[in-house]
Formats: sequence, structure tokens, C-alpha cells
Amino acid sequence: MPDIDISTVIFALVALFVAFKLRSVLGTRNDGERPPGGVIAPLRRAPGPAGPAGPAGMAPEPVSAAPAHPAPPAERLQAFAEPEAWSGLDAIAAADRSFAPAAFLAGARSAYEMVVQAFAAGDRPTLRSLMAPEAFANFDAAIQARASAGHVMTTTVVSIDGVKVAAAQLVGSTAQVSVRFVSQLASVTRDTAGEVVDGSATDVAEHIDVWTFVRDVRSRDPNWRLTATQSER
Repeated sequence: MPDIDISTVIFALVALFVAFKLRSVLGTRNDGERPPGGVIAPLRRAPGPAGPAGPAGMAPEPVSAAPAHPAPPAERLQAFAEPEAWSGLDAIAAADRSFAPAAFLAGARSAYEMVVQAFAAGDRPTLRSLMAPEAFANFDAAIQARASAGHVMTTTVVSIDGVKVAAAQLVGSTAQVSVRFVSQLASVTRDTAGEVVDGSATDVAEHIDVWTFVRDVRSRDPNWRLTATQSER
């Protein structure tokens, strides 16, 4: 009978024990089952009904169901929108579950200040990045006319006192939200000699503007684009 190496026997028994434990914990995979997911998750994921992803190879946790009796629009939206916009906001939120009025208005407020300052400075790249082509064309024409006249514009946003949704609708997959801004601006335009040709270097004026933003709710791009502006004062 050949000599038996005790260390080899012990190693084999340990290997069999480990294999048995792995099988009991992990089980076996049938051909129809999905293999575990990759280690690296996508850097950007399109919004959808699924909740945050779990560990690799595990299905995402389901999103909690909506309340059986959601709060009426007056309680949910009156701080953010005029009553005539409530149904439109609910339609947009139903089509795009990532949409939240408070977050949208915070972004619109930032966009308003950026556009006002970029227009005064003649910053076309910033305007182009925030606007739909037709809106940018109008702003660009005004910048060119100002430059041709040799005028220089300076605008300071002193305060933004009101930001509220004035209208909202979902047309097909396109969400349209009009926002009314009430702001205090100090704006002055000077000629090549430095003389004031419009506005005031010291006075602050109230401005009321309605800007319309659009976004395709099916798009992976989360950004809204300014498509129209209207001044009420």
C-alpha cells in the first residue's frame, strides 16, 4: 500500500468542505437566469421607475407605491405655481418621475441670473448652452446690434424677489413650463464716450418677466432649454 501524505489528505478535505459551503450559500444557476451584473455601474442612468441599484448581481429595490390618496394640488403646488399650472405640472411629473417643482424652480432661478448677466456681457457661449436655437438667435441679434452701435451694457441682479410657475403643459413628450420672475435690476448702457444712453448707473428698477423652458421628457439629457421670453414690466 503506498505511503499517504497526511498534509495532502488534509488539504483535500478542506477543499471539499469549502466547495460544499460555497454551493450551499450561492446555490446553482439555471441557464435561464441572468448572470451577476458588472462591477462598474453606468456613470449616468436614465430616469425610470426603478429604485437605486443594489449590490452587483442583485435586482434594484422596488420603488414605494404612490400614496392611495395623494395630497390635493392646493397643498402640494400652491407654493410653487399658479392654480392654472397645477394640472400641467402633474402631467409632467407623471411622465417624468424625476421632475420636482422645487428643484425645477431653483434651476430656473439660476438660469435667469446667468442669462441676464451673460446677455449684458455679450457672453454668447453661455447663452447658447442655456437656450433653444430660436431664443438664442434673438439674443444674439440684440448683442450684435449693441456691438455695432459701440454700446456697452452693464447689469447687476440686485435681488430676485419672486419665482413661480405661471403655466405648464405636456405636449406629446415635450414639457413646457413658463416661469414668472420678479427681480430688481440695475442696468445701464453707455456709448463709446462713456455717456449713458439707456438705463441708470444708480437706479434699481423692478422687472417682471415670463420665461418658458422646454424639455423632452424621454431624453436622457436632464437640462431644460429657454425657448421664449416675455417682459411684463
